[in-house]
Amino acid sequence: MKSKWVWVLLVGLLGAAVYGGTVLATPPSGLTNVPLARGTDLSNGTIPLQAGTDVAMAQITVVPGGSSGWHSHPGGAIIIVKQGALTVYRAIGSQCQTATYSAGQAFIERPGEVDQVVNTGTVPYVLLVTFPRVPQGDSARIDQPDPGTCPGL
Repeated sequence: MKSKWVWVLLVGLLGAAVYGGTVLATPPSGLTNVPLARGTDLSNGTIPLQAGTDVAMAQITVVPGGSSGWHSHPGGAIIIVKQGALTVYRAIGSQCQTATYSAGQAFIERPGEVDQVVNTGTVPYVLLVTFPRVPQGDSARIDQPDPGTCPGL
């Protein structure tokens, strides 16, 4: 009987953690994501991708003052800024690191890295993004709660 209650408690705690992670996630604001393409990697190429995972591409547009919300990517992201300017806020341990990018520049978000991208400019920013190593059929983006490392966001 005691082990039954332990299982009930564990299942309840797991459910609360999943629910809490969903509720605490910071949704995007003013963001439009247009999927461009998605395919499953079947090659043995020299770029370190994992066969059987997906590669996805999207065009992401965010209006001035809008943001991506805190998020991460299971396989990382390769981003080219097509238009506008943005600031990336990264939670690295207990530190907040920032970097600003503008049209014609590119940057990388590493797998699992938690960050928020804010449109600090006066025109919408447009990004062309490639998401490598996405688990087959899963989302290329994982919403995350505010890590508390960048006060004021």
